Amino acid sequence: MVTTTNVSAADMQTYTQQFQNSTTTLSGRSVESNMYLTKMDYWDVKKVTFNFNFQVSQLATRDMSDITVSLNGVKFYSFRPSKKTGTQSKTITVPVKLLGGSNKLQIEGQILSSDNNDNYQLAQTPANWLTIEKGSNVNFEYDLKDADDTIDSFYDHFSGQDTISYARSRIATANDPTPYELTASMIALAGESRVITTVNDQIPVVKMDKINSSDGDYVMVIAKYNHLASEFKKQISSEEINGRGVIKTYYNGGKRYLIVTANTGSLLKKAARFVANAELMKESTQSTEYITDSTATFTSSLHDNGVKTLTSSIDTITGAGHRESDYLVSLPNDRTNADGSEVYLKFRYSKNLNFHRSLVTIKINGTTLGSKKLSSVRADNDTLTVKVPRGLDLGNSFTVSVGFDLEMEDQNSSDNSQTPWAEVDTQSKMYVKSKRSNDLLFSNYPTLFINNQTYDNIAVVAPNKLSDDDFKTLTNVFNLIGNFSKSNTGNIQFYSKMPSKNVLKNKNVIVIGTPKNNAMIKSLNSKLYFKYSKNFSRIISNEKLSIEHNYGKTIGTAQLLRSPYNDKRGMLVVTGANDNAVYLASTQINFQANIQQYSGDGIVVDTNNTHYGYRFKKNKAIDKSLTTKQLISNNTQLIIYLVLALVAIIIIGAAVFLVMRKQGLMSGGHKHGK
Repeated sequence: MVTTTNVSAADMQTYTQQFQNSTTTLSGRSVESNMYLTKMDYWDVKKVTFNFNFQVSQLATRDMSDITVSLNGVKFYSFRPSKKTGTQSKTITVPVKLLGGSNKLQIEGQILSSDNNDNYQLAQTPANWLTIEKGSNVNFEYDLKDADDTIDSFYDHFSGQDTISYARSRIATANDPTPYELTASMIALAGESRVITTVNDQIPVVKMDKINSSDGDYVMVIAKYNHLASEFKKQISSEEINGRGVIKTYYNGGKRYLIVTANTGSLLKKAARFVANAELMKESTQSTEYITDSTATFTSSLHDNGVKTLTSSIDTITGAGHRESDYLVSLPNDRTNADGSEVYLKFRYSKNLNFHRSLVTIKINGTTLGSKKLSSVRADNDTLTVKVPRGLDLGNSFTVSVGFDLEMEDQNSSDNSQTPWAEVDTQSKMYVKSKRSNDLLFSNYPTLFINNQTYDNIAVVAPNKLSDDDFKTLTNVFNLIGNFSKSNTGNIQFYSKMPSKNVLKNKNVIVIGTPKNNAMIKSLNSKLYFKYSKNFSRIISNEKLSIEHNYGKTIGTAQLLRSPYNDKRGMLVVTGANDNAVYLASTQINFQANIQQYSGDGIVVDTNNTHYGYRFKKNKAIDKSLTTKQLISNNTQLIIYLVLALVAIIIIGAAVFLVMRKQGLMSGGHKHGK
């Protein structure tokens, strides 16, 4: 059951936005770091407070070191660190007039040390550092702007980070949903998960009689027309829905609903794809949308052929010393980098440098790829191309860092932050060679169920009668899948009984439930890593874990199996002896932060939220033939050398044989002559 408190637009609201940055240490006398924050369009912001947690070097001279904060390039606050050591906190009021929709908060510092003679060390040393702690955040105080009755206004509030964090958004479907209604609900959830900006929030999917909406709530109701509650059904006439799907806003006081409905399952799925498309929802400036078979609902996709632009606008770096800019490069979630990638950097810089000490360095995830000295001759148009080392595993998201060491001619002069400077051009690119991930492990989940940036033909075998815990389980599973999907073009289909062998062979199968409410769990028992007892009342011990009799009745497991129906596909089984145990297992496959803890193929969770990860498979490859091909590809040069060596050995052996044979004949000839 989802419950919320009443919220009125007249009440002052507060929301704390945590920065996604982990604890970071910046070294050098001139340090700089960027953090990003977002303001919702429907906020009338009254006050913004930056809560900054940091540490500075114990050797830093507090009377000379300083830290400056700027928002969107405009400096607004400078201070000196206090003389105490350890973590310090600073509360800084941010000027509201500088605030936009998406904002860059920049921290710049000059961390200086001195000897006993007050000789300040302007040269860069390891002792000049600033650590930005993970707990730094921004707090907003604001008034809510009421949503109007248009679809785009509802969507803006429904997907807002404060609405989701405060559990005021939810998706409701029929109390006894059909497979089509479940499919439509999960398509909508996956679409919303894709745009959620917070790392540990989700939109729950609930039964219609569990809506429990309060003032300030935003509920998306997805069901076939004949399954709608009477309150929603009377908002749409039978003539209005004839032969088409309907998406319509309906507001009842402070409670706001978006009704997504159709008479047929196929049109309901199509309407769900529409609401899963953020572009279409933001473009819908009316209160009602009608969906037909010809309505275009798929999200747009950009095919970049592996060419990733580092920056869409010229990135200017100012100030002497070491300065870095980071650029996030993302691959489709079902792919990872392969050998042969390279970074091309086009840049320019000021001519007032000490070119004997100035250079540019490119790193990727902290690994240095290469450096180049700067030159007055090339200052207006310089380039650097570096290759990514063979065998460097980067995954599907990584950071390219471009660092400039900009040294002045007179190193002991004061540091004017406007000189020198460098600019990274928009033509800077990374050429990424990639390959499809091939591991049947949770380190590759849910990407093994993703293809071409969307969910890949997923068949979900779920109980026929879904409990509240089952809905929470489905929410967890599809929250993560949606978070990894960048498109709504994939296919999801629910089954309330065991599908045909053709479906099981050709689709990525997810099985959810207990042995009592899902017959497929029973049929898979011999294949499970954590098996059930003969009467299916509990999970029993195996070679990895001893399980006490009663303990086995309460734990839930998530298991990545090699599909018994197609050895080139994986199968996810989320199960336990009761519905709550199944839900417990799903709590580890709901957010990226949770799934990243596991590198094996089995997860166990108990009622105390104690969780364990295990590895059972000896061969982790989904497609074993790809592993062989990849092994050959990765060792091409070695194979060539071995072949050449073998040929050389054969030639030498043949030569030795011929020489010995010739000598033998000659010796034989002499004997015969005697």
